[in-house]
Amino acid sequence: MDKAVILPEKKQYQEIGEDLRAQIIQGHYPVGSRLPPERNIAETYGVSRTIGREALLMLELQGTVDIRQGSGVYVMRIPEEHENEEERFLNSDVGPFEILQARQLLESNIAAFAAKMATRADIDNLRRIIEQEQRAIAADDRSQDNNKMFHLVLAGATQNQMLLATVESVWHHMDSSPLWQQFNGHIAPRACKLPRMAAEMARRQANHSRCAPPPRRDGGVAGDVPAS
Repeated sequence: MDKAVILPEKKQYQEIGEDLRAQIIQGHYPVGSRLPPERNIAETYGVSRTIGREALLMLELQGTVDIRQGSGVYVMRIPEEHENEEERFLNSDVGPFEILQARQLLESNIAAFAAKMATRADIDNLRRIIEQEQRAIAADDRSQDNNKMFHLVLAGATQNQMLLATVESVWHHMDSSPLWQQFNGHIAPRACKLPRMAAEMARRQANHSRCAPPPRRDGGVAGDVPAS
C-alpha cells in the first residue's frame, strides 16, 4: 500500500513567528525591547535570512513589533495568548518572498514570450499605460494601479489565455494578502518600475526581430510549409 503524502500544515516563517510571539508573551522581550537581529534569528532556527525576515514581517503586521530600518525590531505590545480570527488569517497567508520569487520566474518568461507574440496594438497599449503611470507619479495620483494593468496587458500580449489567467491569479492573491501589502511598503517606490520592464521587453523584441528568419517571396516565413 502506498504511503499517503502528508503536506506541511505550516510554513517555516509561520512557526518561527509563532515561537517569537510566544517568547514575547512569556516576558522574554518586554515592550520597548529589541528582538535579536535577523541574522541571529536565522542562525538560531537554522533557516535562511529570508525566512527570518518573513517571520518578523508577520509579527509587524499583527502590530506586535515595529521594524525600524537601520535600528532593529522593537516590541510594541504584548499580544493576547489566544489568537483572534485576523491573526489566524495572517498565519495562513503565503509568504511575500514566495510571491516575489514566483513573480520573478513568471514575469521574466512572460516578457520574453510576449516580445515574440505581441501585436502592434499590444505595444501601443503598454506604452499608453507607461505614459499614464508617469503622469500619475508626477501628480502623486494613486487612484489607479497601472503596475497591475501593465502586467495583465503584458500577459495578454502572449496570446495565451492560460498565462493571462495565471497572472490574474497571482495579482488577486497579492491584492488580498496582508503580508504582501506590508512587504510592499518596505521595498522600492513605484517610480520607474514600468519603464524598466518596458525597456527589457523592447530589448527582447529587438533581439527576436534580428534573429527572425527572412520572409519568403510568397509572403510566408522561411521554414513554413508552402501552401499547396
